[in-house]
Amino acid sequence: MKTVGFVSLGCARNQVDSEVMMGLMQKAGYRIVKDPETANVLVVNTCAFIDSAKQESVDSILEMAQYKEAGACEKLVVAGCLSQRYREELAVEIPEVDLWVGTGEFPKIVELLKMTSGVMQTKNVKGELISQTPTYLYDDHTPRVLTTATHSVYLKISEGCHHKCAFCIIPQLRGPHRSRPLDSILEEAKRYIGMGTKEINLIAQDSTAYGTDLQPALNLASLMKAMADLDGDKWVRLFYTFPHTFTDELVELYRTHPALCKYVDMPIQHVDEDVLKSMRRAATVRHIPRVIEKLRTAVPDITLRTTLIAGFPGETDAQFMKLLKFVEEGHFDHVGCFAYSVEDGTEAAKMEGQVPDDVKQERHAAIMAAQSKVAARKNAEKVGKTYRALIEGPSEETDLLWQARIESQGPEIDGVTYINDDSGVELKPGMFANVEITEAHTYDLVAKILPPQ
Repeated sequence: MKTVGFVSLGCARNQVDSEVMMGLMQKAGYRIVKDPETANVLVVNTCAFIDSAKQESVDSILEMAQYKEAGACEKLVVAGCLSQRYREELAVEIPEVDLWVGTGEFPKIVELLKMTSGVMQTKNVKGELISQTPTYLYDDHTPRVLTTATHSVYLKISEGCHHKCAFCIIPQLRGPHRSRPLDSILEEAKRYIGMGTKEINLIAQDSTAYGTDLQPALNLASLMKAMADLDGDKWVRLFYTFPHTFTDELVELYRTHPALCKYVDMPIQHVDEDVLKSMRRAATVRHIPRVIEKLRTAVPDITLRTTLIAGFPGETDAQFMKLLKFVEEGHFDHVGCFAYSVEDGTEAAKMEGQVPDDVKQERHAAIMAAQSKVAARKNAEKVGKTYRALIEGPSEETDLLWQARIESQGPEIDGVTYINDDSGVELKPGMFANVEITEAHTYDLVAKILPPQ
């Protein structure tokens, strides 16, 4: 039996793509292995969102290429965004790569591997499966191998993006926005719930655009209500929403449906009107505070996460200070920030007023320093309070502690809750338990289990 190993880079959306490719290859008879030295086929699923992600992807490809000399590797496959964007240039620079698979061709990876390298010979590429406009969209029948713990899974509700943000290359890499049918999403969710999943994380490029392209048209509220109404004790957690299309109907659902995790991820990028216009963002400074106020009024204990960009072309000191002040005011509980990265093929790359790299890094550091104070303050307010927690298992840091997350902590990005007192309760990964927060750190919490009443 042939073996295959995967290196999956980038975001959770890329992780789902890797899991789909794993499922397809497993169905075709490949055995998935973790040790790259034992893999007959190595697949690197790449990210090309910003410069650092591209460099990490190239480094990983070069590392895996070594196993063609020293390991069992017979074919090296590069998939994903880097392949979609740069395969012609990279095929010359990294001839060790046998196959290049774009973001829309995952179903064909097995078919391509069956071919000899000469069958699909092109000028620069040994094997190539790339479409200029990706249209692929997986469904509930597509094989998929989960790489996360069963109790928490990612579920992609749509693919692609119809926005034209000046800084972003994603629409060129992922194609136009296209929603999965509602029934397909629900069937996949039911399967996971039947396996014991307790947290379903909904992801997309733009979650709030869900359903607008379907016939008949639906909206995200329809999906969220249907997800909340599924049988089973669960959290439904939502990522990648846009403020200008976050409807009052959605706000009301968060107020009334306990299965919807009181947590919303809403990247806003900036709070200065002129910067937002330069970014070609659809949301304005009117939308952002309005939706924050609506959510916090309807659901006072909701957790809000956002992503910002520091050092966008033309950003003045005054505009940056406005962004920094906004962060310091604590409108969002969790904040991620990128120093602006010049991306070839984007409108922003051609703009005047490019901010020097050292200034971008200084601004990024200032944002994160301000947010760390906000995070520490908000965590300190949780001490002595009781929360429902999803138990994940023994801590990755030490066997003396267990690890959990409360509703305000999204997987992998928002810190964890360490359990140092189980109160005699037998803990199992994937169970819910009530906890009392006993200590607070900048991003992590410490808690004790409260025995069932």
